[in-house]
Amino acid sequence: MNRRTITFLFLFTTFLLLSTTSILAQDDPFAGIPLEQLFPNAINDVERQSAYEALIAANLPDARDMFAGKTLTIGVLGSGARGVISGGVYYWREAFEAITGADLEIIEIPFDQMLTTLTTDFATGQYTYDAIVNASWFYGDYISNDWIIPIDDFMQDERFPKWEPDKVAAPLRQLLQWEGKWYGVVNDGDNQLLYYRRDILEDPEWQARYREEMGEDMVVPPQTWQQMLKIATFFNGKDWNGDGDPDDGVSLHLKVGGQGFFHYMSLSAPFSITPADGDDPTKVTKYDNIYWFDPDDMTAVINSPGHVKALEFLKELAAQGSQSQFGWELGEAWDNFLNGNAVVLFSWGDVGSLAQDPNASTIQGLLGGGRIPCSEVWYDRELGQMIEDPENPNCVGNLVGASWHGVISKYSDVPDLAYYFLAMQATRPILFWNVVYGWTGVDPSSTTHLFPPAGEATVEDYVAAGYNADDVKSYITAYGDNLFTFPTTQTYLRIPGTPEYWNILDIRLSQAMIDELTPQAALDAVAEEWEKITDDIGRDYLLDIYQRSIGYTPGE
Repeated sequence: MNRRTITFLFLFTTFLLLSTTSILAQDDPFAGIPLEQLFPNAINDVERQSAYEALIAANLPDARDMFAGKTLTIGVLGSGARGVISGGVYYWREAFEAITGADLEIIEIPFDQMLTTLTTDFATGQYTYDAIVNASWFYGDYISNDWIIPIDDFMQDERFPKWEPDKVAAPLRQLLQWEGKWYGVVNDGDNQLLYYRRDILEDPEWQARYREEMGEDMVVPPQTWQQMLKIATFFNGKDWNGDGDPDDGVSLHLKVGGQGFFHYMSLSAPFSITPADGDDPTKVTKYDNIYWFDPDDMTAVINSPGHVKALEFLKELAAQGSQSQFGWELGEAWDNFLNGNAVVLFSWGDVGSLAQDPNASTIQGLLGGGRIPCSEVWYDRELGQMIEDPENPNCVGNLVGASWHGVISKYSDVPDLAYYFLAMQATRPILFWNVVYGWTGVDPSSTTHLFPPAGEATVEDYVAAGYNADDVKSYITAYGDNLFTFPTTQTYLRIPGTPEYWNILDIRLSQAMIDELTPQAALDAVAEEWEKITDDIGRDYLLDIYQRSIGYTPGE
C-alpha cells in the first residue's frame, strides 16, 4: 500500500476524530490557521480534511522569506470559485498565501473571450497577468510573439515545490513543451474516450436480444465507430432503463458554441489520419499524421474524403439520440447520460468523476469505459483512396480539448512566485486531489493517476475518495488505454488564429448536422474560409509555426 493510499484511507476513516478548528503542529506554516479559513470553498469536513492531508503530503518548501509581501496575479477560465479549472485555483489560494506570505489575485476571463483578452493585454503592453492557466491551443500566439518564458531552470531549483514531469503521459507532455523546452506546468489532461452503461451492455438478456435482432454478437466495449453505431441504433427508442419511456442510444452536444466540434475531431481522426510506415508510426510526413493542413503549403485538408465520410457518419450516429442534441451544450449532454437516459457517450474524463457524484449522477456503479473507437473505413491521402478493412481498423488517439495548464508571462516581475504556485498545483498529492474531486475539471494527466501497466495508482486510491470500485476500474483503465495504446495521436493545432479556424468549423458542422448543407458542402465551405484566414494572417508566417508545432521537416 503506497503512501497516498494510506493518506486517503486515514482521512476517510478518522476525519470525525480530528479537529476542524485549528492545526496544532508547532513548525507548520499552517499552524493556528482554522481549516475553515485554509479551505473556505470546501463544502464539508470530509473534503476539507482530505485537502489538508494532500497539502501536508505535498511537502511544500516554506517560501515566506522569498515572497512575503509580493502579489501574484493569475488569469484563469471564468467558471467561479467551484467551477471547472478556476475552482482549483481558488481552492488552494489560502494555503498558497500561507506558505509564501504572498497575495494571490485571481482574474476570471470568459471562455469565448479568453484568447482575445490575453493577446490584447500582451499586444498593448498592459501585462496584467503574471501567470495564465491557459488552453493548449494558445501556444501558437504565445511562442510566435515571445510572450511566455521557458521554465526549465525553475524545474531544477530546490526552492520550489517538486512535481514529476517524467510522469506526465507522453502524448500530453508535448502540449507543455515547444521545440524541446518546457513552458507549461501540468494540470488538466484532456482526451475523449468512450463511456457506456455497463449494466445494460453486459446484461446477457440484452446481449441475446441484440444477437437476435442484429444478427451478430455485441462487442463490449465497442472497438470501432461502426460497432458503436450498431449498439446505439439497437438501443435507441427502447425502454432499456425501465422507466416506461423510450430511451436514447447516444448523447451528444451539437449546439454551436457548445464545444460539439470536439466530438467531430475525435471521431474523424481515424477516418482521416494514417500512421507513418516504418518503426515510428507517429512520424509526421506530408501524408501521414496530418489532419488540418498540408504541411508543405498550408492548404486546408479538412474537406478530404476521410473528413467528409466522418461527418456523414456523425450525422448517422446523432440520429440515434434525442433531437434535443442539436441544441445541447456540453453539460446538457452529460446530464442526459449521467441521469440514465443514454446508453453510450464519448467525452472527456470529467464524465468518469461526475458519475460518482450523487448530486450529478444516478449511474454510480453502472459506468463502463473504453478507449475511443477506431474506424473500419478511412482515407489514405498518399494513395488518394478510401480503405475499408473491418478486420484491421485504423486507430488514432486524440488530445482534443484544452488540457488547461499554467504558463508564465515574460513580463511578470514575480516569475518565481508564479512558478511556485503552478508547481504547487502540480505536486503529486495536490494534483491527485484535484483529479479525484471531479468538480475541479482537472482530468487525469499522469501515470500517477492511472492503473498498471500504464501507471501506478490503485483502485483503493479512488475508492477512498468515494468512487465505486467497478466504475473506476473500467474508467481509469480506459483512460490509460486511450493515452498509451494507440499507434499514433491526432496532431494538435497550435497556430495563431486557431480559435477563428475552429469557430468556422463549429458553424459549418452545425449546418451539416441540421441539413442546411451537405457534409461535403459544409467542409468545402470550411476549407475555403480557412484559406482566407491563412492568407489574411500570412501563409508563410503560419506555415513556419505549423511545421514547428507538429514536428514536420520538409522533404522528410
